[in-house]
Amino acid sequence: MTNQVETTEVERSQMMGPWLTTALVVGTMVGSGIFMLPVSLAPLGPNALVGWVISIAGALSIAFAFALLSRAGGGGGIQSYIEQAFGPLIAFLTTWAFWFSNWTAVAAVAIAFGAATSRISPLFGDDTVVILAVGSVAFLTVVNAFGVRVSGGLNLATIAIKLIPLVGVAVLLALRGISGAPFEPLAPAPLTVANIATATTLTLFAMLGFENATAPVGKVRDPERTLPRALLGGTVMVGILYLLSSSAVTLLLPAAEVAASPAPYADVFAAFGGESLVVVAAFAIAVSAFGTLNCLILATGELGFAMAERRQLPAVLARTRGANTPVAAQVAGAALAIALVLSNSSRTTAGLFTFIILLSTSGILVVYLAGTLAALRQGGRASTTMILGLALLFIAFAFYGSGAEANAWCLALLALGLANYLVMRALNSRASTPPPAVARAAPRE
Repeated sequence: MTNQVETTEVERSQMMGPWLTTALVVGTMVGSGIFMLPVSLAPLGPNALVGWVISIAGALSIAFAFALLSRAGGGGGIQSYIEQAFGPLIAFLTTWAFWFSNWTAVAAVAIAFGAATSRISPLFGDDTVVILAVGSVAFLTVVNAFGVRVSGGLNLATIAIKLIPLVGVAVLLALRGISGAPFEPLAPAPLTVANIATATTLTLFAMLGFENATAPVGKVRDPERTLPRALLGGTVMVGILYLLSSSAVTLLLPAAEVAASPAPYADVFAAFGGESLVVVAAFAIAVSAFGTLNCLILATGELGFAMAERRQLPAVLARTRGANTPVAAQVAGAALAIALVLSNSSRTTAGLFTFIILLSTSGILVVYLAGTLAALRQGGRASTTMILGLALLFIAFAFYGSGAEANAWCLALLALGLANYLVMRALNSRASTPPPAVARAAPRE
C-alpha cells in the first residue's frame, strides 16, 4: 500500500500544476503568429482593428466552453470530452482536426522563427528562413522527448522574453501619442463584411493556443480546477496585449512597409532606436516563436498519442519513453510540419505564412465547433447558453473568413481522417477476430 501511495506522488510530481498549465496557454498563444501577423493585416486597414475586437470576444467565449468541458471531464483530454457528448467517430474527427491544425501551426511558427532570426545577424538572410525553420522544429522535437516537465520548464523560461517586444511597441505608441507626433495612416481598405471576416480569421490565429491545455491526457494536476483558470485567465491577458501591440505596429510604420517586412516588430524598433534595438527585438521575437514551437510540438505529440492509444492511428505512434512521453507521435508531427514548410518554400514569406495560418485556423475551428456544441449539450443557465450561442456565431463567421481554399483543404484533410478511421477500424476488427478453425481429416482406420 505504501508503494502505491509513493508511486502516485511521483506521478503527480511529473504533472503540470497551475503555473505550468497557464504557461502552456500563454506560451502557445504568444508567438503563434502575432509577430508576423501585421504583415497580413496591414493591407486590411481599419478592418484589422474590428477583427481584433471580434476575435478576442470570440476566443473568450470559446475558452469559456472549453473551461466548462474541462471542469466536468476529469483531465481525460479533448478526445475524451467530445466522446462523452457525441461518440467515438466525432471525437476522432475533432482530434484529427486539432492534430493537423497543430502541425500546420508548427510550420507557420517555425517560419516566423526563421524570419525573426534572419534579422539578428548578417550571417542570416531571407534565403535561410526555411533552413532555420526546419532546424528549430527538429531541435525542439528532441527537447520534448525528455518529457512534459522539461518542455514546460523551457516554456516558462521563455515567457518573460516573449513579452518584451509586445510591451515595447505599445510603450513606443504611447510615447508618440504623448509627444503629439502624428500616427501613420492605416491602409485605405474599405470596411466591408468580407474584409472584416478575413481580418477576424487572421487575428483569430494569434488567439489560438489556449485549447492546447486540453491536449495532454492525464498530465495536468487537479484538472477540474487548474484547466478552467488557466484557459480563461491566460486568454484575457493575451487578448488585451495583442490588441495594443498589433495596433501599435500599424500606427507606427507605413502600411506598405509593414506589408513587405519579414519582421515588422523588429522594424518598429529600428525606426525608433536604430539597428542595436532591432537585434534585441528580433532576439526576443525569435525566442517567443521558439517557445511557442515547443508548446505546439508537445500538444501535437499528445494528440497523436491519444488517437494511437485508441488504435485510430498506427500503433507505433503510441510508443512512449520515460514519464509516458509520446516520442513517436512527436516525431511524426514534426516530420509533417517540416514537409509542409519545404513543399511551400517557393512562396514568399508573407504568402506562405498567410496560407498556412488560414489552413491551421480552419482546422481548429472544427475543434471549436465540436467543443462548443459539447458544452452546450451539458445544459446550464441562460447566461451560459447565450455565451455559447455567441461562440457558435463567431465560429461560423470565422469559417467564412478562412476562405474557400483553406476550407477546401480542411474538408479534404477531414475526409482523409474519415478514411483513416474506417481503415483502422476494419484492421482492428480483423485483428481481434479469432482465426477460423481449420478442419482436420479424420484419421484413417
